[in-house]
Amino acid sequence: MANISRKYPLYVAGNPQLRIFFPKFWMKIVKWKESRPVPPNVVTFNCSVEMTKFDIQNYLEKIYGVEVAQVNTFIKYVSLARDHRNRRYKPKDDFKVAFVTLAGEQTFTFPDLFPEKESEEDKLIEELKEKQKESEQELKQRGGVPSWFGI
Repeated sequence: MANISRKYPLYVAGNPQLRIFFPKFWMKIVKWKESRPVPPNVVTFNCSVEMTKFDIQNYLEKIYGVEVAQVNTFIKYVSLARDHRNRRYKPKDDFKVAFVTLAGEQTFTFPDLFPEKESEEDKLIEELKEKQKESEQELKQRGGVPSWFGI
């Protein structure tokens, strides 16, 4: 008996087609957090190791309509770890990092999804810090003599 693991039946002419096609590749846009910052016209992606530079360029141009000038890639290998029985395993799969340079004057910046809002507590904390600094300045002017020690 053959082990068949398809989820949908084969297409037969006249029947409604039930097959769903998912892309073979995946891409995830990420912020580059290494020591050297990237220019504003370069976008960083983590993608499948099987993707080539040509695949990445076609993926962005055909699906999203983004003009691409250049694609640079390298593979990020994940090191082996050991479990409680001292057996080696890979905690994550390897992935490819792609630096895509946008054509023309296009730039990309990540949107600020969670802007920091100043709350009343932050204002109160800042006021207390300023009062503390003022009292420290007064102590310095007195030559280190505490305020309870009247002169």
